Amino acid sequence: MSEKIQTYKEFYAFYLNEHRKLGTRIFHFLGILFVFIIIGYVIYSGKERFLWYIPILGYGFAWLSHAFIERNKPATFKYPLWSLRSDFKLFFELLIGKQKFKVNQPKIEE
Repeated sequence: MSEKIQTYKEFYAFYLNEHRKLGTRIFHFLGILFVFIIIGYVIYSGKERFLWYIPILGYGFAWLSHAFIERNKPATFKYPLWSLRSDFKLFFELLIGKQKFKVNQPKIEE
């Protein structure tokens, strides 16, 4: 990724390319799932002190998968808002079956 990405559509194509492996997608899915569980628990219990777990679990699972499974640098550091949006978009696309957990294609070189 040598040039700065200009549109979200371009970014999401890049994002999907950086999330091709099964483990990476599972870890991202789990991270976002834990975010929703924590939010639900806080709403149900009123214990706001658990909100600090959101970035730890949400980003922690994702960053571990990039370090040890995908072996690339998370896009969060260069495109934080688009990356966060894409994490949720991928979660829901995996949930409804629009995206597959395992992508059997080689990395697209830019």
